[in-house]
Parts: sequence; structure tokens; C-alpha cells
Amino acid sequence: MSVIAAVLLFLKIMNRVLVSEQCCVFCDCQNRKASSQSRLSAVALFICILCPAQEVLEQADYLYSCGETQKLHQLLVRHKDSDDAEFLWRLARASRDLTSLSSISADEKKRLTYEALDYAKKALEKDEASFAAHKWFAICLSDVGDYEGIKVKLGNSYIIRNHLERAIELNPKDATSIHILGYWCFAFAELAWYQRKVAAVIFASPPTATYEEALAFFLKAEEVDPNFYSKNLLMLGKTYMMLSDVQRATLWLTKARDYPAVTEEDKQVHKEALELLKKLNR
Repeated sequence: MSVIAAVLLFLKIMNRVLVSEQCCVFCDCQNRKASSQSRLSAVALFICILCPAQEVLEQADYLYSCGETQKLHQLLVRHKDSDDAEFLWRLARASRDLTSLSSISADEKKRLTYEALDYAKKALEKDEASFAAHKWFAICLSDVGDYEGIKVKLGNSYIIRNHLERAIELNPKDATSIHILGYWCFAFAELAWYQRKVAAVIFASPPTATYEEALAFFLKAEEVDPNFYSKNLLMLGKTYMMLSDVQRATLWLTKARDYPAVTEEDKQVHKEALELLKKLNR
């Protein structure tokens, strides 16, 4: 719709609202509040018509909720040069999600991983107060570490934690950020001895964490948004396994197994949960 057409439509709607208001005045009826709400709705409609960016973001969120990874990336990549952090962090997420598709080659996966980090970094530069930009920068920085080696990955660990903590500070109700901080703790709790030696070389005080700390974050994420993420259910099961609590491990792994498999990650979680349940039942 052109701007001129939008203006004409807005004026037409407002004219109807004004006629309605005149009726309220002359008839001394009690509908002035409703008339005021109609006027606000008309203004909101006008803003939406003139804000296609918001429309694209809503479409992107719908595609994400449906697990339409490729369509989502195709939609957002058209806005890769945007100055809006809302587009950029979503594009970082979409690029990263593409890497989990079985049809993506190893070379393409690597390219998308670095591309995702670039978009997340740009989102952060555009809006430091965006909790999502901090969250996806932390996630993508961790992913890149898989290609850079254990020394770089460990070297980035404090940066990753700082951005996750900042994301939670900006939005304490974001269960995903809390989950990832739990994953960070889990990863350092199970760090192999040789990796600990590398960490000791890099840091004066190497990062440390316990399974109990990881468990607290996973449970907190579930409290904030119950059943929000298949992998949080899986990690609860795995953490209870590491703590030798078979009963609770079985409970959470069963929930992970039964979680609706919408995305590729959900399918991978389902497969791993099945394997772990078999191991527990031996």
C-alpha cells in the first residue's frame, strides 16, 4: 500500500470515528470511552500500515515458531544491511539454525557459523541495551570456538558468560539466556583434565563451575517458562544423571523424549533422550 493510499484510508476511518463522537455528544450517550478507543485503534492501524518493518518482524517470528528455518533465513537475509538490531539478532539466530539442517554441507555450516557471529556483533553495536543481541552474540561466539580450537574457546569463556549475565540483567524473564548460562556451567563442570590444564595456562583463575550450579540455572529457566525448550529438559536429565539421581533423571529425560519435535534440534534431543533412557534402564 502506498503512503497516499494509507493516508486516505486513515482519513476515512477517522471521519467515521468523528461522526460517532458527534452522535455521542448530541445523544448524551455513554460511549465516549469506546469512541476514544476507536480513535486510538485507528492511529495504531495507520502506524502499522506505514511500518512494514514491524510486519516483517512479525512474519519472521511466525516462521520461527513454525520451525520454517530456510524460509525465515530467506526473509531476513534481505535485511542484512539493516541498522535495526531487531533484524540483525534474528538473522544471527536464523543463520545459526540453518547449520543444524542435515542438508547443509560442512563448508556451508562453517560459513554460516561465522556469518551468524558477524550479524550478532552488528546487532550489539546497534543496540547495547538489547538483551537478545547479548544472548545471540554469546551463543555465536561459543559456536565459532568449535572451529578455532580449545585455546580460543576457553579464552572466550568469560566474555560469553559476561554477555549472558548482561542479557539476564536486561531481561530476567528470558528463559533461554538462563538455560545457556546453565549450559556454560555444565560444560565447565565436565571439563576434561587436559582442558583444565589449557585453561590454567590461559587464565590466572580458570573458569570453574559445578553440576549443582548448572542444575540451579536449568531449574530456574523451567520456572520462568515451563516446557519452553526441549534441550532444557534434556540438560536437566543429564545433570541429574551426573548427580546420580536416577529417578529425577528419568523424569526429565522422558519429558525431553516426549517433547514435540518441530525443529531439527528437537529431533536430535529426542534421539539423545531415548539413548540415555536406554542406558539408565540397563
